[in-house]
Amino acid sequence: MGRGDLSDEEWARLEPHLPKNVGRGGRWQSHRRVINGILFRQRTGIPWRDLPTRFGKWKTVHDRHRRWSADGTWERVLQAVQAQADAEGRVDWSMVSVDSTVCRVHQHAAGAPKLAPLIPGKRSRPAQHQSDEALGRSRGGLSTKIHLAGEGGLRPLALLVTPGQWGDAPQMIPVLDRVRVPRPSGGRPRTRPDHLSGDKAYSSRRNRRYLRRRHIKHTIPERRDQRSHRRNRGSKGGRPAVFDRARYVRRNEVERTVNRIKNFRAVATRYDKRAYVFHGTATVAAIQLWLRR
Repeated sequence: MGRGDLSDEEWARLEPHLPKNVGRGGRWQSHRRVINGILFRQRTGIPWRDLPTRFGKWKTVHDRHRRWSADGTWERVLQAVQAQADAEGRVDWSMVSVDSTVCRVHQHAAGAPKLAPLIPGKRSRPAQHQSDEALGRSRGGLSTKIHLAGEGGLRPLALLVTPGQWGDAPQMIPVLDRVRVPRPSGGRPRTRPDHLSGDKAYSSRRNRRYLRRRHIKHTIPERRDQRSHRRNRGSKGGRPAVFDRARYVRRNEVERTVNRIKNFRAVATRYDKRAYVFHGTATVAAIQLWLRR
């Protein structure tokens, strides 16, 4: 086993959730060897063509990652690993926090050709496909933003990829809607944390109404301009938002989760042209964090 490869314990928890067959065509190459190649590229950020030969053909590793990013396999594996951790009591639902991070885009990740028009019954769009390829242009150059919801154990529950200039507040609801941890005993998956924490960027009436409607307690500080507008309206401005300073101290957990994800060089700097492939890259990083004890 090389440095960064899956241990026997991690492989034993991951293997039952991987695809078993491919339908037409030949057999899969060794899943473990290919996934170790994907993880090597995640950790080092090297071009696919420069993968060491111990992982087999680089194109096999690349195509497996691209295919599983397109058909949603990585997302299903992430939910399965989360369900296993939840059954073992290793998911901290007492405090879930939301945050985002900006990833610089390498120049080679730009210029992806547009996908062919969608033909009903003939072709389907890849999962997480975005027409803008999640590329944002600003004064600092090209960037992509990862929005995530992290639990108290410093692991992500859900991920969302957008262009780098998109705001945080409008993406809070889409991120929380992606939190779906299946229950091994059956029934509806768990989607609601006990408490939610976020910084001032997530303070908006829309977000607070959404959290109240779902009966999710939250700790989100009110922005200064929002406080002044509320006071200027008098009794029509409503009551001030409840803020628990002691709970807000735990917001550093999601920031540490972001740091753990960006330890993967292929996540900290985006090299993938397609948005759905980069989403798969971030999802694989989240899977490896869940596999670790």
